[in-house]
Amino acid sequence: MRIVDALIGELEQEAKATARVLARVPEAHLTWKPHPKSYSLGQLALHVATVPGNVAALAASDVAQSPGFAQAAATSTGELVPALDASVARARELLVGFDDSAMTRTWRLLNGEREILAIPRVAFVRAVMLNHWYHHRGQLLVYLRLLDVSVPSVYGPTADEPNAFAGA
Repeated sequence: MRIVDALIGELEQEAKATARVLARVPEAHLTWKPHPKSYSLGQLALHVATVPGNVAALAASDVAQSPGFAQAAATSTGELVPALDASVARARELLVGFDDSAMTRTWRLLNGEREILAIPRVAFVRAVMLNHWYHHRGQLLVYLRLLDVSVPSVYGPTADEPNAFAGA
């Protein structure tokens, strides 16, 4: 199995759970923040929806400039799952052409002329496209809990879905 095939398989599996989380975001609370320094619910949800495609776009070249981190906010919950679907499709399209040699080559992130990161492309994709994505999805689950929204199953039963694996 190629490295990229395993990453894409994981991406597609995790996208299913991410869609369940995004589907629970309440329209009435898109501007809500748990703390003044935090992203709003709409910003965090849109970030979660778009991480895979945006990170894959960075990984598509051998050297990338550090992106700005101004996060747009979702203007409606109806855009979240379609944004996720488009992002996952973009990530798959960008990554599928990489062979193992390309995935193990050094990928660099620059801030102007200064190198701030130099790691194998596969490590960048694993750490930022996937692990970073899971981290923010976890934050989004906490936001939902704080808003008293039913929390969906991601890796197993939740207090709101105790029978998520019943009969499985």
